[in-house]
Amino acid sequence: MYRIPAIELIVSAVFTNTAPIGVLRGPGYGEAVNIMERLVDAAARQCGFDRAKLRRRNMPAAAAMPVTNAFGNKIDSGAFPETLDRALAAADVAGFVARRAASERRGRLRGLGLAYHIKATGGAPSENVDVRFEADGMVSLITGTQTIGQGHETTFPQILADRLGLQNETIRLVQGDTDLIPMGGGHGSSRATYMGGTAIWRAADIIIEKGRRIAAEAMEAAEADIRFEDGQFVVAGTDRAVDLLRIARIAREAGEPLDTYYAWTREWMTFPNGAHVAEVEIDRETGEVRMARYTAIDDYGVMVNPMVAAGQAHGAIAQGVGQALLEGAHYDPESGQVLAGSFMDYALPRADDLVPFELGFNPTRCTTNPLGVKGCGEAGMVGAFPAIASAILDALAPLGVGGIDGPANAYRVWRALGAARAKSG
Repeated sequence: MYRIPAIELIVSAVFTNTAPIGVLRGPGYGEAVNIMERLVDAAARQCGFDRAKLRRRNMPAAAAMPVTNAFGNKIDSGAFPETLDRALAAADVAGFVARRAASERRGRLRGLGLAYHIKATGGAPSENVDVRFEADGMVSLITGTQTIGQGHETTFPQILADRLGLQNETIRLVQGDTDLIPMGGGHGSSRATYMGGTAIWRAADIIIEKGRRIAAEAMEAAEADIRFEDGQFVVAGTDRAVDLLRIARIAREAGEPLDTYYAWTREWMTFPNGAHVAEVEIDRETGEVRMARYTAIDDYGVMVNPMVAAGQAHGAIAQGVGQALLEGAHYDPESGQVLAGSFMDYALPRADDLVPFELGFNPTRCTTNPLGVKGCGEAGMVGAFPAIASAILDALAPLGVGGIDGPANAYRVWRALGAARAKSG
C-alpha cells in the first residue's frame, strides 16, 4: 500500500527437517508486513518524521485506484490514508502521552505501535457450486468448500437468498460432499466468500434467466416483459406475478428444472487491508508484556454479514497476539526433537492475554467480483503481529533496545533490557 518504485528481492532456500512455519492465518504475510513496518518506523525515528505522517504521505489516495505496485500486482480498491486516519482517531493516539505517563508512574513502560496491512486473497483459482430446487420446496446449495469456523453456513445461504429473493430457511447448505459435487478449492488465502460467493452469484443469474422463460410461458407474456423482483417474476406494467419456487416446480414438472451448476476460474485477487494500533505495558523488572489497548479499522469490501466478519477479525487478532507474545516452536539442537510438543508447553493465547478489541470497518467495494467482497479470515493476523511488535519496540526504544526476534515473551524482553543496561554502562 506504499508507493515504492523499485524492489530488489533476494531469496535463499534452506532445507530443514523442522517445521518453524505452518499453514495458519496469513503464513508469511505478518512477517513480511512486520519487516516493512519496522523499516518505516526506523526511517521515521532516524529522519525525525512523525511515523503516521510518513506512512500517509507514501500511500496512494483512494481516487488513484487501481494502482499497480512494483511487483506487478494490481490493487483494485482501497482508501488507505482515510483508513489510517480513522484508526488513529479511534485509538485516541492524541491521548497516548498521558497514558504513557500514567504507566511510568506505576513503574511500567508503555509503547504504541501501528501497522498497515494488506494481503492478496483468492487462493486456489477455481470454484464451483450446484443449486438444486428440490421436490420438498427446499433449495439445496451444494458447495465444494467446507466451513471450519468461518460461518459459511450463515453467509453462503444469505448470498443466495438475497440474489433469489428467498427466505434463508428455504436454503439447505450441503458442503464438501464428493458424491454431489466434483471439486472444491478449500479455504487457503481467505478465498471462500470471494470464490464460492461469486459462483453463487453467477449461478443465480443463470437461474433467473432460465426462470424468466418459464415464467413468460406460464403467464402467456413476452419474455422481454418479464422482470425479476424480490423473488417473483413480474409482467411489466401489471400486477401479475409468479414466485420463483412455483416457477421451479413448473420447470421441474416440464422436465426443464432450474437446477444450475456453475464453475469458474478467477483472474484477479482481492486485497483486504487495514490499520491496526496496539498499546502494550512492559514490566521493567520481569520483562512481562501485557496488552493494554487494541484498535483496528479494516477494509473487507462489501460485507455479506458484518457480525461474521467481526468474528473472523477477532479470532485473527487473537492469533496475532499469540504470534507476537507467546507462541514458539522449540527444538532440541542435537536431535531435532520438537520440545514444544503439546499445549502444556506451547503457549496459545488465552482470554486473560487479550483486551477488548475496538474494531471498525472502512469498506471500499472490490471491483474484481460481482459481490464486491474481499477476504477477511486472515487480515487481523497479518496486522496484529506487526502492530504489537511495533508497540513493544516503541516502549523499549528509549532504553536502547533496537529489536527482538521471535515471540516477545518475558524472558526475551528481560534479556534485551539487561543487554541494553549493560551496553549503556
